[in-house]
Amino acid sequence: MERSRYPLTGRGMETMIANLLRGGVALSTTIVITGRGLYLLRHGADRPDYGVFRGEPAELRTLGGIIANILSFHSKRVIELGVLLMLATPVARVALSVLGFLREGDYQYVAISLMVLMILLFTIFGGVG
Repeated sequence: MERSRYPLTGRGMETMIANLLRGGVALSTTIVITGRGLYLLRHGADRPDYGVFRGEPAELRTLGGIIANILSFHSKRVIELGVLLMLATPVARVALSVLGFLREGDYQYVAISLMVLMILLFTIFGGVG
């Protein structure tokens, strides 16, 4: 039986988590920079009006709205997607840790990691309503 290149234990788990964090940060940064470039191309010469406060449109306040309109390459939606990916990176790291601790049979750390994961998810989605 062939062993996995990155087994979900010990050093392999550390390597997978490090790669996840590096990849998540690199991808989200690339997406945000791309969105910023699109914004500057389309609105770089616009004059800002700071006299009136305008909040973000409703479609930029929900995950579904951002994802549904991402293919339009609207610059603000692309930037928001990058920010969401940046927020999702540590959540994915904790979820991967849960799997690793399960594989190792370390149920105390599974429980702790699950509590951290629930707190993160509640913090992200608990205020939506």
